Amino acid sequence: MSAQPPRRKHVPQRTCVACRRTADKGGLVRIVRTLQGAVEVDMTGKRAGRGAYLCQARSCWEASVRKGRLEHALRAKFGAEDRARLLAFLETLPQGLPKENRNG
Repeated sequence: MSAQPPRRKHVPQRTCVACRRTADKGGLVRIVRTLQGAVEVDMTGKRAGRGAYLCQARSCWEASVRKGRLEHALRAKFGAEDRARLLAFLETLPQGLPKENRNG
């Protein structure tokens, strides 16, 4: 009997709603519109609700929050509290693009 090579695990791919780059699901940040209508950052990627994905680049977050791309993707209008929560998360992100996204 011949030994078969180990099976590679499937890695789901998602697309950033701002820059349209495709990356591994774990490399992007999920934003979810919960069943109650609140918009939150979902670090687990498993919360119930409509989700959208963003790169960890400030430029993607700024474009999606300030220009309405994220509202369109989540099919929701952001309240002042939702927008403030997302912009607060934006401030925790590093300056510039992550290394793996520079030449993509």
